Amino acid sequence: MTFEGELARYSRGWRGPAMAALLAFAAGLPGLLAMPPLDRDESRFAQATAQMLETGDFTVIRYQDQPRFKKPVGIHWLQAASVSLVSNPEDRQIWAYRIPSLLGAMLAAAACAWGAAAFFGAEGGLLAGAMLASSFLLSTEALIAKTDAVLCGTTTLAIAALARLYAEARDGPPAGRRAWLLFWISLGVATLVKGPIGPLIAALTIAALVAMDRRTAWLGRLNWSWGLLIVAAIVGPWAGAVTVATDGGFWSAALAGDLAPKLAGGQEGHGAAPGYHTLLAPLLAFPMTLLLPAAAVTAWRRWREPGVRFALAWLVPAWIVFEAMPTKLVHYPLPAYGALAWLAAAALGQSLGARARWTGAGLASAVGVTLACGCFYLVSLYGDASDLPVATVAGGLLAAAGLVGGVLLVRKAPRRAIVGAVGLGLAGHAALAAGLAPRLSPLWLSERVERAMARAQLLPEQGIADAPVSVAGYAEPSLVFALGTPTELAGPDDAAQAISENRPAVVEQRQEAQFRQALAGYRVQALLVATVTGLDYSDGKTMTLRIYQATPAAHRGALP
Repeated sequence: MTFEGELARYSRGWRGPAMAALLAFAAGLPGLLAMPPLDRDESRFAQATAQMLETGDFTVIRYQDQPRFKKPVGIHWLQAASVSLVSNPEDRQIWAYRIPSLLGAMLAAAACAWGAAAFFGAEGGLLAGAMLASSFLLSTEALIAKTDAVLCGTTTLAIAALARLYAEARDGPPAGRRAWLLFWISLGVATLVKGPIGPLIAALTIAALVAMDRRTAWLGRLNWSWGLLIVAAIVGPWAGAVTVATDGGFWSAALAGDLAPKLAGGQEGHGAAPGYHTLLAPLLAFPMTLLLPAAAVTAWRRWREPGVRFALAWLVPAWIVFEAMPTKLVHYPLPAYGALAWLAAAALGQSLGARARWTGAGLASAVGVTLACGCFYLVSLYGDASDLPVATVAGGLLAAAGLVGGVLLVRKAPRRAIVGAVGLGLAGHAALAAGLAPRLSPLWLSERVERAMARAQLLPEQGIADAPVSVAGYAEPSLVFALGTPTELAGPDDAAQAISENRPAVVEQRQEAQFRQALAGYRVQALLVATVTGLDYSDGKTMTLRIYQATPAAHRGALP
């Protein structure tokens, strides 16, 4: 069967969204299983979820003994359900906490395909879902245990349901009797996962459509009264419970301590000028980068078409908001990336001009080669000669995604170009996330400390050494997740006290002199078990972590 025939067969009916979800699964799964716990957000989320399972308190979010009042509870409930089904909190298996993110990415890809099909046909829908599924940003968020992939999935589903209703009102395919229900349920879950972001994007999309169309009758299909009750039913019980449990402290901390600083300035050093997200889009959307120039041309020339207009209403207002915010993180615009995929799919519906083809080919080739160079640069910094074959595979696939796709695009085979780029890009991302990155051992300090302590039988979960472990000079959440909730993040005096109490201690070399002085005060001797050196990539500092245990009583009295 021909390429076009295969594409039509796999995009027909439910197959299009299912294939898009399968691609998202393939994009995220390798890294989900192979990547060590990441600092800092992922490990904080996972640790807070583990504590929920340990304590049975599913209302108040805590990280060790501190309240964590930043995001709503939704992602923790999803992670807790996942861990309860496939693992347990004692095992600290990070892959179990990542499953909701993978499912969120799959939902985003499927919803993107479903919504796009109403405007651009089944084949256009599948291609849109495939482009979103394989995008570098979503396939990376799919393997990280935090909110963003789930937010993208729920928001994209809400927007896709809204798009179905919009298309039906303009002589498109039937939206179905449950489209309005999907819209409100998705918004409710999005709110429970990350607060107002999902509803904000939906509201901006609706406002833009009303401003462009001057028509509002179709919005009546959303059944507003019932819909708002559904959102209240999803969010309200936890919102009330956390208000009572924290005496309103959650809301004051989340709004005044987290949201307001993001709006007022670059929170935690994450400020950037407007244009930041636009400049990064060719890299983060890769391999969709191939069609970004064509998508821009389509948006300019065909904005009156319902599908293109809806995609612009979804993309432009949200993008302006994210660019205007002083605080900028690369994943913020992810819920709007589906709109880029829709515009790219729309571009495939007509012949592409030479300028769009050559520009797209050049841009995708440049990004692919840049990513390939990045693989070798990482090896030069954090790897050795044994990592070069894996870097060659990962870099070669990523470069090929841009170069092969570019050649096919220039040769006027845009659908083959994007299919080839998606396939090569998926393989390259898998090789990078599951093959190369885990081999760069200097980056994984906490995992190496955990393994060294396991070899020495010092892990609390092994039940041999006394607990908790005391850590001085290194406070990354990944180590707390690895060593357990009671882990003591303190100073050198506390580490020396731990040795005096026959507990293990981990001491960063900058704390070493004070640690030795404190040991002298306790008149105890510490035995050096292992030394782990690497990069704390969260703050860019090189760390040397020394793992100590108490010596037998007969050998105490002198410092090592």
